[in-house]
Amino acid sequence: MTIIAAADGSALGNPGPAGWAWYVDDRCWHAGGWRESTNNRGELMAVLDLLDSTAGVNEDLKVFCDSKYVINALTKWMPAWKRKGWKKADGKEVLNKDLLERLDTALTGREIEFEWVKGHSNHAMNEAADERARAAATAYQKNTSVPTGPGYVPAGTSESITAPSAAATDGVCDESGPRDESGPRDESGASTVSAEPAPQGSATAATTLVSCRVPTHIADELVSRAQAQGIHPQEFLAEIIGRSLENE
Repeated sequence: MTIIAAADGSALGNPGPAGWAWYVDDRCWHAGGWRESTNNRGELMAVLDLLDSTAGVNEDLKVFCDSKYVINALTKWMPAWKRKGWKKADGKEVLNKDLLERLDTALTGREIEFEWVKGHSNHAMNEAADERARAAATAYQKNTSVPTGPGYVPAGTSESITAPSAAATDGVCDESGPRDESGPRDESGASTVSAEPAPQGSATAATTLVSCRVPTHIADELVSRAQAQGIHPQEFLAEIIGRSLENE
């Protein structure tokens, strides 16, 4: 079986508020971004996060991209760059070296097929990835919650096997990559829910870590309802708690 996905990036200003996303279907996608970055970094990060999210899955992967830069970099140019110490023919360091090195590692041992598609040409999967990448970039621009998606959910299952990693509550994600926002699991494997404090100077109200065990069917229901609203499960749970306390 082959996983078929689309990966895309978006930058509002280039550089500017930027987002990335990969998309398999409406129940299997992931997005994130940065307060300021470039479209090419978004395109690369979308592929990198897709590779990381499916690293433990024993299936081939086909990726639709509308970026010839990404496809050529990963399938044609990278061997020569590596031989030259990640330098271009003119001796200058390759742009986005940090992401390319991580992609080189993530691609090792994987069977990946890349296919170029023209952007904004009504390719359904590419359009879906583009919409989510732009939504993430827009969230960073407006300093609002980033819609990160459910992560990788294998076909025929109801639960993500890779926790969403992009920042979803405080809008912070530096250029080293997305920060893990997933809740931990206890020794029994039961899901726990947590939220980190917002950094000093953040426009988001300060938060306090809260962690609790919940039965699997309740966790599944929380995730399902959060996905229906296009928000992170932690954010959805925080809203439920907030409304409950206000109504007391």
